[in-house]
Amino acid sequence: MPRLVTARNAVILVNVLVLSALFLHLRFALFDRNASAASPAGLTHLPDELYDEQQANEASPTPSERPLKANAGIKPRRTAVVVASQRSENATWLIDYFPQWEKNIYQVDDPNAPLTVPKNKGRESMVYLTYIIDHYTSLPDNILFVHPTRYQWHNDDPDYDGVPMLRHFQLPYLEKEGYANIRCAWSLGCPNEIKPLDEQGQHREAIHAGGAYKLAFQQLFPETEVPSAVGVSCCAQFAATKEKIMERKKEEYVKYRDWILETDLEDAISGRIFEYSWHIIFGKPAVHCPRAEDCYCNVFGVCNLTCEDQGSCAGRYSLPPYATLPQGWPYIGWEGEERQRAAPEE
Repeated sequence: MPRLVTARNAVILVNVLVLSALFLHLRFALFDRNASAASPAGLTHLPDELYDEQQANEASPTPSERPLKANAGIKPRRTAVVVASQRSENATWLIDYFPQWEKNIYQVDDPNAPLTVPKNKGRESMVYLTYIIDHYTSLPDNILFVHPTRYQWHNDDPDYDGVPMLRHFQLPYLEKEGYANIRCAWSLGCPNEIKPLDEQGQHREAIHAGGAYKLAFQQLFPETEVPSAVGVSCCAQFAATKEKIMERKKEEYVKYRDWILETDLEDAISGRIFEYSWHIIFGKPAVHCPRAEDCYCNVFGVCNLTCEDQGSCAGRYSLPPYATLPQGWPYIGWEGEERQRAAPEE
């Protein structure tokens, strides 16, 4: 039987092993060099979210200097409230109940307040315009323009409570529409509160701003035909997105404020003219009175209501007998009697 292992076979085997080892060494050395050139700081892989996939251009000294991207996810939209108040009014409930929103609480009758206005004129319109002008280049994404008192008759809530009203406000709907009135009931303002052509020049209480509205409209919107009717649910509490506000130039808002500063009209009239113009400024038709049933569902997420007509839904809002709520409301009623809340605070 021949010998399987000879000196000659052993030499051949050793040479094969040495050549194999040398081949593997060269292969891994070349692989590592290519990997180092392809990955910054010697890293062989980075998640796609952290690496800028754009190829390094000729101006870049070395590929390893390509920047890294930190993926912070979708940036949340900023939401702010803008409040027109007087020193006697308390708006701290907004701070307590809505800490996540930016607060801009103006005091129109205090020239030394942190936030104030050039002149206390035109009611809340002076505050709203001043905020837009001063923050035009840095506006939050969503802005709610509201009045200061938590319980007030124009809050669209069974208890006239601003907390559930704002808690239920649908920001996604606002972001889709660009503008939304924070009121759905037609009790005042809809379907056609002002008739500028019919009421021109009339100055009596029942006309509200109608007697002066035509001339004011011509001055504020000179390139737009004066509408025959203007309607929107009162009372100058609304929301708008940054994008919608910026559809008009800053100079237009300056012009609106200058009109308020220069007009001889009483504040009640000039303020009401803007109360029935904000929806037009933000792109809605002169008569903007969506059905209350649809409005409550879209604006407040309260759907499937029982509604008697286009402008009112059972259990949502009723026009109070007096403009001022009684002391102790909502637990003290109009005649001093004890009462229970009509709806939860939440």
